[in-house]
Amino acid sequence: MRPHYNVLFLCTGNSARSIMAEGIMNFKGRPQFTAYSAGSHPSGRVRPEALRELELAHIPAAGFRSKSWEEISKPGAPKLDFVFTVCDRAANEICPVWPGQPMTAHWGVPDPAAVVGTPVEIQEAFRDAFLLLDRRIALFLSLPHASIGRLALKRELDRIGQQ
Repeated sequence: MRPHYNVLFLCTGNSARSIMAEGIMNFKGRPQFTAYSAGSHPSGRVRPEALRELELAHIPAAGFRSKSWEEISKPGAPKLDFVFTVCDRAANEICPVWPGQPMTAHWGVPDPAAVVGTPVEIQEAFRDAFLLLDRRIALFLSLPHASIGRLALKRELDRIGQQ
């Protein structure tokens, strides 16, 4: 029987990048992976452009909500195996740090919600973020999680975050 892993995508606002990552992982990684998303300072709303990207990829887009990481850290919450921050340090976003022992990596993605421009330019920014997350998640899912050592896995996670 293959092991099951819980994955958290963590960002500041939990309105776009972490939401898309949660949707992608739950769709492509099932049944071996269950994904969650949260924010250190949740915006309180999910961007419709993020949901549109999920729908365009035929990934279920219902039921998402912007939520605080406090929900995921409460007693009784799922034990996390992996935590990925997807905030963009290059844009001087403060990336939250997750306490505990899960494997962590930073997969910075430019914030499409911060883009100011025409509706087409904004949707392109969301598309770019979606495609970057989709590629990283596909690479992550291709790793031999159960048979690779923790140090080698950490190196691979960091390498994926730089692609």
